[in-house]
Amino acid sequence: MPEVLDPANKSQRLAADFADAIRRPRNIAELTKERLRRAGQKILAEHPDAKVDTGFRVYKLATSNLKPWQPDPDNLEASILDAVDNVLPDRTEHDLLVELLLKTGIDLIMPEERRTIAGQTVHALGGGALMVCLGNIGPDDVEALGQGMADWLDELDPTQTTLYFKDVGLGTENNRSATKANLAAILRQRHGDRIAKIASI
Repeated sequence: MPEVLDPANKSQRLAADFADAIRRPRNIAELTKERLRRAGQKILAEHPDAKVDTGFRVYKLATSNLKPWQPDPDNLEASILDAVDNVLPDRTEHDLLVELLLKTGIDLIMPEERRTIAGQTVHALGGGALMVCLGNIGPDDVEALGQGMADWLDELDPTQTTLYFKDVGLGTENNRSATKANLAAILRQRHGDRIAKIASI
């Protein structure tokens, strides 16, 4: 959140002048980003042989990636059809992943691994405690995806795992329920009680 620095405020004057000097907007977020950049450069300069990731991510407060339910009382049928695809246009899988993590209370800095399985990007967080696939999964890809995810869970060996998929990404309009059921059946057959939940966003 771009909290503005006030040069008229004595305690913020130095920070505001610094923001001006580096030609950045006068706000605390920009000041923090510059401090992180410089801290990273200093660490790398002082320890040139160290393999340290000094990168960072910046998140901005935004609206949900999911469409709010706002039915048109004069055309309820059109409202229902419009709500079938509940993801707003131009939102990426990463956007959905971040929102999912925030809504489930999972820290955004939780260790994450990524793999491509059956053409889909699959995220494993917390050593497989959470596994997420937010792509568009065709009915013909279910077997390979389900078995591939189950194989990866075998490697990661979490005590329990929760799996999330994009609801509108499962199959096509005519076979969405069957696609979801088949994928769940493969995963539960392989991992049984170790699967805490299979859900969709």
